[in-house]
Amino acid sequence: MQMHDIGFGVTDWAAVPVTEHPGVSGVAHWRTQHFGSLRVRMVTYSPGYLADHWCRKGHILLVLDGQLDTELEDGRTFTLRPGHSYQVADHAEAHRSSTAGGARLFIVD
Repeated sequence: MQMHDIGFGVTDWAAVPVTEHPGVSGVAHWRTQHFGSLRVRMVTYSPGYLADHWCRKGHILLVLDGQLDTELEDGRTFTLRPGHSYQVADHAEAHRSSTAGGARLFIVD
């Protein structure tokens, strides 16, 4: 990740518009900001959310609230709770997210 030509700024995430992204079940609500080539998101997954695709994009993800289950395409699974994070490079390991009770995440990609 390269960060260039981004001046100091403050983001009021409550003021960023929400977009809705349905999963196989449940829904994700994204608040998205772009800073140069970086996409930064505050994401809320509803209870019962299951992603509708295997993601191949790299991320740095931090769980703020709730519990996130992440499955890798090779069958490994990881459960993340508040304060846990993961990082994965673009095209490194396909992954998808789900949550039984809902989760709120901060994601940089």
